[in-house]
Amino acid sequence: MDRHVSDMKPESWLVAAGREPAPGAPLNVPLVPASNFIIGSGREYARDDGTPTWEALETIIGGLEHGHAVAFASGMAAIAAVFDQLHAGAVVALPTDCYQGVAGLAAAGAQRGRWSVQLLAVDDTAGWIDACARADLIWLESPSNPLLTVADLAAICAAPRKPGALVAVDNTFATPLNQQPLALGADISLQSATKFIGGHSDLLAGVATTSDPRLWAALKTSRELTGATPGTLEAFLAARGARTLAVRLQRAQATAQLLAERLAAHPRVLLVRYPGLPSHPTYATAQRVLKGFGTIISFDVRGGAAAADQVCQAVRLIHHATSLGAVESTIERRAAIPGQQHLPPSLLRLSVGIEDADDLWADLSSALAAIEATP
Repeated sequence: MDRHVSDMKPESWLVAAGREPAPGAPLNVPLVPASNFIIGSGREYARDDGTPTWEALETIIGGLEHGHAVAFASGMAAIAAVFDQLHAGAVVALPTDCYQGVAGLAAAGAQRGRWSVQLLAVDDTAGWIDACARADLIWLESPSNPLLTVADLAAICAAPRKPGALVAVDNTFATPLNQQPLALGADISLQSATKFIGGHSDLLAGVATTSDPRLWAALKTSRELTGATPGTLEAFLAARGARTLAVRLQRAQATAQLLAERLAAHPRVLLVRYPGLPSHPTYATAQRVLKGFGTIISFDVRGGAAAADQVCQAVRLIHHATSLGAVESTIERRAAIPGQQHLPPSLLRLSVGIEDADDLWADLSSALAAIEATP
């Protein structure tokens, strides 16, 4: 690349970055299925030195977030690498509403005495600012999963910190196009590339990005020592998927706004959680810190868990499946997932894809009507 990311809009960087500009080179960095390399170039062993395929993905995401990225085998592998930076007896500040994998990892470490955990509501800005002075890791997730609460990242990241404390933000739901944690002052921004970056439900990968060279080196060392390296095919697919992130996100979140508004007016829906609705508790914060409101909607249906399960079974265009951020729309009842029993039993998490908005609404309204027809 002859131009720096600062010279381009993010939409252009996604398409242009991570390519080899030499004459005769392939337009896309190819799959390099190699574990070792001829000695002399500085690259000898893939686990230690990476591969051109991984580096293409890291270039795309690192530039997009104005930092240096490290690709991992999964989002959880990237998360574990961040927790791996903690010293014995560290204090971790964690949201009460967060991804169950993070909650499980934090609980397991606490049980072994590796660290202690302090839980805070995502929108408790004063509590987070106070925690910054005492905790060794401030772990933020915004919007949160699955209640979609938006944290005031700018205020929290700007708060005075305990010496050596890290602020890490799981930016998966927002993506780097809607939120820039490093620019707000966070030390690490996390992406589950399985979701929006890959965008096609066909890979597992994670990326951690930082603007601190020492922290970047530490994350790479953690990847090396734990063997949490991305697969060649997965890295290739994630880089290819990232090329269309901007257009996928733009379409899907426009549809999500429309569906959220229609769901909020439906008689069989008790509550809709979407940051783009004025009724959302953190709507004002979302307007201030997010460039877009995302593609995830959580809503509660009347009739409890049984009614929510009926909706999942009745949809036809939307898929009853877990995960999110892909071209196809998916729906699931989150309280049915182990470790998520604290959530409202009738809460459905809808990940809006790129299908036609009216077709999606027809599918949803038909599924809700099926509940109405049930005795």
